[in-house]
Amino acid sequence: MCRATAFVAFIFLPCLTRAQGVTDPTVQQIVQRALDEIYGMHFAEADVQIRQLRTRHPQHPLGPILLATKIELQYLPVHENKTARAQFVEAVNEGIDLAKQMLDKDANNPEGVFFALTAHSYLAALYHNEGESLKAVGESRRCYGYLKDGMKLLDKNPDFYFTTGLYNYYVERYPMDHTIVKPFMVFFSDGDMDLGLKQMDVATRRGLFMRTVANYYLSHILVKYEMQPTRAIPYARYLAGKFPANPLFAMMDAEVLLLTGRYAEARPAVQRLKQLPNKLVPLAIATFTGILAEQADHDDKAAAEAYQIALKLPANKPYTEEYKAMTNAGLARIAARAGNRNLAKQYYKKVMDTAQYKSLIREAKTFR
Repeated sequence: MCRATAFVAFIFLPCLTRAQGVTDPTVQQIVQRALDEIYGMHFAEADVQIRQLRTRHPQHPLGPILLATKIELQYLPVHENKTARAQFVEAVNEGIDLAKQMLDKDANNPEGVFFALTAHSYLAALYHNEGESLKAVGESRRCYGYLKDGMKLLDKNPDFYFTTGLYNYYVERYPMDHTIVKPFMVFFSDGDMDLGLKQMDVATRRGLFMRTVANYYLSHILVKYEMQPTRAIPYARYLAGKFPANPLFAMMDAEVLLLTGRYAEARPAVQRLKQLPNKLVPLAIATFTGILAEQADHDDKAAAEAYQIALKLPANKPYTEEYKAMTNAGLARIAARAGNRNLAKQYYKKVMDTAQYKSLIREAKTFR
């Protein structure tokens, strides 16, 4: 059940798109500024924009969904903060209620469809991160009908290329790696991974409000599943350049630079991470410092010290657990070079226990 829940939570990742009916250019500019402030981690400024929107459109789900998006990033990871979690859920539920009011008047209302999808996807991801499998499945089931409706709206709004592309990719990719979910797949329409990647790329270029999210998840997919970090560079670099204070984007940027051997650029990227206060960052810094020492400086002693520091730091399963696998892989390589193959095998076993990245799994499996 847990792995099946992981699948549906990946499919219905949190996202935000343009409100179809809010056509006032001034309102659209306010929404864009609000999103830029949110992703830029400027939360007081974002609050100003959100209040303006809620005053102009008090019965529209856009305001509470923007507020939920802000809370999620402001208190990242939000599920570990009891007060913030309550505020997040309250905002999401308000968005659901307002979206349902739209759908009660018109079941095919594009705004109602999208914001219902968005709000339920927020809850699905929250419950998944908390290990509440049954609740996550319930929210994901609610999402699916809305997502299917959104697939018909690509010609009306290019932001739907992200949700459609994400579905087309994951509905095929996830069962390949988690055979336990295959019996559940009869309930889902077939996808197309190549098409999904292309659709998400369209969203990174043509999307209005989905551009940021599309860049982030496409870079993640290219690294995790496709083992093509070079292709991820332009997406990750765009995000880190535009939103330097965002820890998720900064970590992804440093990671893809390291994975592609661009150490001269990775070094300052790791230094910039040290300026970010988020609790997710220390593990990334220690891991990346170890990779730089090992692979750029060829200093196994310094690398091992950094990796050992990383092992002692807490990991957050949705965001940073993969860095533990990277750390154990680094220690395995160091042990192998020192002639201690038994120790290397022990570290690679730990890699297999936690790794999700195909490149790390392949490295551990091929070690003899």
